[in-house]
Amino acid sequence: MKEWYLEYQIHKNRPGLLGDIASLLGMLSINIVTINGVEDKRRGMLIRSTCDDQIERFHSILNTIDNITVIKLREPHLRDRMAIRHGRYIERDADDKKTFRFVRNELGLLVDFMAELMKKNEHSLIGIRGMPRVGKTESVVAASVCANKRWSFISSTLLRQTVRSQLADDELGENHIYIIDGIVSTMRATEKHRILVNDVMRLPAVKVIEHPDIFVRETEFTLDDFDTIIELRNDETEEISYDVVESGFSSFDIS
Repeated sequence: MKEWYLEYQIHKNRPGLLGDIASLLGMLSINIVTINGVEDKRRGMLIRSTCDDQIERFHSILNTIDNITVIKLREPHLRDRMAIRHGRYIERDADDKKTFRFVRNELGLLVDFMAELMKKNEHSLIGIRGMPRVGKTESVVAASVCANKRWSFISSTLLRQTVRSQLADDELGENHIYIIDGIVSTMRATEKHRILVNDVMRLPAVKVIEHPDIFVRETEFTLDDFDTIIELRNDETEEISYDVVESGFSSFDIS
């Protein structure tokens, strides 16, 4: 069975419209997995079929229905699955497609999104930007729990400043999430810690770096090395600024 994501715009939401579409799917032996409203006057469906030809026939018939316009019919992306679950799309930067934006009242959506990224058993580098006490570290830990993976702080200021110089044997493995604070690791750490960070960066596992802009400014890594960049704000108008972070010293009160 192959899954597809269908999204359509409703021009006139007449009674029985969804029932007609569901009946059409049934006649074509296409199963509905999930359905939800996404954005204004749009509906999304996750459907499943054993035959691509049936999907093409379904698409052709939908195009003859006056009250709707098909927006998407494709193999589901992660953003599609999130839209189905939460009823809205994650905001993505128009110029940088790997940058996703969240505000504090969307922490549930953010945790779910990061957990899906972490579930992939492969090397992945995630950066998360945000001002102090916005919920960056807490979201990363919660996502690790949702992904059913263990996490280790390489550097952090969640409870008190953490600067590790070595890992235990049970902290090595693909099923581990490594959390690095980019400011602490590059400005407040020892040479032994920096060696550990370089070793961790080479591990085939998921790494999450808070304050990635400072991290790349002070190391040989670049933003191109990151697979995903997440921005977390208290509200949509907040500007994420590191003007107070100077090379070699930081008065940035990190959460």
